[in-house]
Amino acid sequence: MFARRIYMHLKPNSVAEFTQRVEKDILPLLRKQKGFQDEITFVGQGGAEVFAISLWDKAENAEAYNRGTYPEVTKILATVVEGPAQV
Repeated sequence: MFARRIYMHLKPNSVAEFTQRVEKDILPLLRKQKGFQDEITFVGQGGAEVFAISLWDKAENAEAYNRGTYPEVTKILATVVEGPAQV
């Protein structure tokens, strides 16, 4: 098993929109990825910080997602994330 972690800063007052985008747009994309097992997302108190862990069968699966689908995910989150995410 391989865990991929990501850290993001959210724009002010965007937790609800972030959560909606994760549930409606991002999780369906992740579930289609080879080797994807699960996603755990933590939103910090005050809603400014997000820490997410995705679980994969192998590191190669997470790397393929990073090269292929992840750029689409960053576009989906562009309106709610401030600055680049730290992977």
